[in-house]
Amino acid sequence: MVSRRSHPINALACLIILATAWSSAEPARSQKHGPASDQASGTKSSQPTPTLAHRPRYQIEPGDVIDLGFPLSPDFNQTLTVAPDGFVSLRGAGDLSVANMTLPQLRIALVGAYSKILHNPIVNVDLKDFQKSYFIVGGQVAHPGKYDLRENVSAAQALAIAGGTVQGSKSSQVLLFRRQPGGSMVEVRKLNMKSMMKKGNLSEDVYLQPGDMLYVPKSAFANIERFLPSSELGVYAPGIP
Repeated sequence: MVSRRSHPINALACLIILATAWSSAEPARSQKHGPASDQASGTKSSQPTPTLAHRPRYQIEPGDVIDLGFPLSPDFNQTLTVAPDGFVSLRGAGDLSVANMTLPQLRIALVGAYSKILHNPIVNVDLKDFQKSYFIVGGQVAHPGKYDLRENVSAAQALAIAGGTVQGSKSSQVLLFRRQPGGSMVEVRKLNMKSMMKKGNLSEDVYLQPGDMLYVPKSAFANIERFLPSSELGVYAPGIP
C-alpha cells in the first residue's frame, strides 16, 4: 500500500526537477548566442560606406563667355568675355580678375562686387562659351597636331589618336610637357611607352591634362631638365598651333 501511493509523488518530483533544469539552461543558451549575434551585426555596420570620386571643377580661362543675370535688377544683366589678362569689366562695378575661378567662386566674387551698389544682390552665372580642352602630339607620329581633350585620355591613347609612332621613333623616351601654374615654366616627364606596351606597365600610362604635349623623339635624350622655361617648348612642336 505504501509503495503504490509513493508513485504519484515520485513522478511529480521528477517533473519539478526537469522544469527547473530547463529554465536554468535557457539563459545560458541565450548568453551563448547573444555575443555572436552582436558580433555579426557589429561586423556588418563597420563596413566602409562607398564614396563618389569628385572631379575638379572647370576653371575660367581667357576667352570664355559668361552671362550674368540679375533677377531683382535686370538693368545689370550682361554678357562678358574674359580678356587675355583674365579680367572682365563689370557694368557699374569696375574690373574683376576672374581667371582660374570656378563658377561658384565667381558667383561669390560677383555678389561681393555688386554689394557695394546693390542691396543683397542675387546673381545668376551661366557659362555660355569656353575654351575647349586640348592636347598636342608632336615628333615621330603619323599625324602630329592638336586634338580635343573630350574625356580622360591617357598617353597611350593620345599616341593612338595621333596615328601611332613611326619607324625610327624612340618610344622608350617619350616626353610629356605640362605647363605649371603661371605659365612661365613647363614640367617635363619621360615616359617609357615601349616598356609599357611590352610588359603592361601601366604606371607609365598617365592621364593627360588640358594643354599637355607629348613629343616622340627620333633619338634618345641623354639629359633633359625636369623644368624648362615655357619659351623652349616651341622647339619640340614646330608648326603646331
